[in-house]
Amino acid sequence: MTDTTRREVLGWLAGLGVAAGAGLLAPGRADASAGVTALRGVTLVDSAGVRSGTTIVLAGDEVVAVGSRDLPLPRGCAVLDLAGRYVIPGLWDMHVHGAFLDRITLPLCLVNGVTGIREMWGFPPIYELRGRIERGEVLGPRLVVGSSIIDGPHSTLPGALIAGTPDEGRQAVRDAQAQGADFVKVYSYLDRPTLAAIADECARQAITFAGHCSNHVALGDASDLGQRTFEHVYGLPLATSTREAQLRQAIADLPLDPANSFAWFKQVLELERQATLSHSRGKAVRLANRLRRNGSALCPTLVAMRVYSSPADAFSDDARMKYMPAFYRDYWRDSLENWAPVTPREIRDQAEFFRRRQDQVAEMHAHGVEVLVGTDAGNPYSFSGFSVHDELHLLVEAGLSPGDALKSGTRNAAVQPGAPANLVVLDGDPLADIRNTRRIHTVLTRGRVLGPAERQRMLDEVEKAAREPMPPAVTTCC
Repeated sequence: MTDTTRREVLGWLAGLGVAAGAGLLAPGRADASAGVTALRGVTLVDSAGVRSGTTIVLAGDEVVAVGSRDLPLPRGCAVLDLAGRYVIPGLWDMHVHGAFLDRITLPLCLVNGVTGIREMWGFPPIYELRGRIERGEVLGPRLVVGSSIIDGPHSTLPGALIAGTPDEGRQAVRDAQAQGADFVKVYSYLDRPTLAAIADECARQAITFAGHCSNHVALGDASDLGQRTFEHVYGLPLATSTREAQLRQAIADLPLDPANSFAWFKQVLELERQATLSHSRGKAVRLANRLRRNGSALCPTLVAMRVYSSPADAFSDDARMKYMPAFYRDYWRDSLENWAPVTPREIRDQAEFFRRRQDQVAEMHAHGVEVLVGTDAGNPYSFSGFSVHDELHLLVEAGLSPGDALKSGTRNAAVQPGAPANLVVLDGDPLADIRNTRRIHTVLTRGRVLGPAERQRMLDEVEKAAREPMPPAVTTCC
């Protein structure tokens, strides 16, 4: 026995002690392991690299050992012989709406190997759902929940919490923490004094803030204030343009009709498109250094940005619509009327705008800025669970390697003793082709083994639930 193998066995034995303490082993049987599962003969792909011929031992919802194929196992251990298959850590979707549709969103995430989600608009029923999941009353991914969305006057978003002054911003932060938010969500219309007050109050209350880059605050400045993530690539084209000062002045001069604030928002997006035509690599490097120093990450949601940059009917025949509530078809079609390009020139311009934003995401990543996988699920043709794999593919298409895209999608997780047992077994090598993340054989999470038959049963249940009447008050957003 080599030293490495000996350490593996000792680590496994320590894990059994934990399992026994949690009541996972049969009483009085040190050589049996009810509740212990071994994945044998897999190729493990995680942040530590690639390890072939690996055995992973799980006790309940915890990894207790990772070793070689011949790692000794006790009698009674459930062994899944998975030679020729690949294992990755559970995936995360870092920008989701619709967790409250628990019979649809939660199972669709799990069957697609998404074992963690960040819900970007919190309210009491979702905080309650988070608790029910953690108590084991509902099977679902880990749920990180933001506050109610905090925005400035003239917000385009019905239902947003309006903070028009620094004092209102501070109170919104205090209310968010009292309600149980994991982070504060900020939006597009906050002015600089109010955003600065929100940032200061977040620091006082020891809670992070994330969300849109405000149209009134430069991305680098918001990062300096402490904003943790920036969604949808908003603000990045302006921050890396040689014409930034001129374009920001144009934004400041734009007339805003309170009765149609979305028109103002679309004009800002057009100025962002123009900004990509004067991109500066030097400014991009300086911005990347700033974001990296501040610990700010990008969550580009390329899946959603592609939809909004395409003709309205480009994705309407997607076969995955059968898993969506019936009202989504009309809601998604109607919401795209305000976004989608129509004329041939608009279609060409938006397609090029999307490609340039992809390039900028890859550029930021190349300079060390953290990129997170998020889909904006719940918005047009962004499907809970499924679209995480679309996002991984778009990141690779943008220029990230499959390995780097996987790290973005798994939050750089390592499969090691003590880690949560959130694992995805694949039938193909994701490093050879990122599309192999779709070829899911089994998902392991919360002590459950979701094999092919169980995953199909869950999909059938979602399809059935999607045909049932949905609650009348449903809100999604960017």
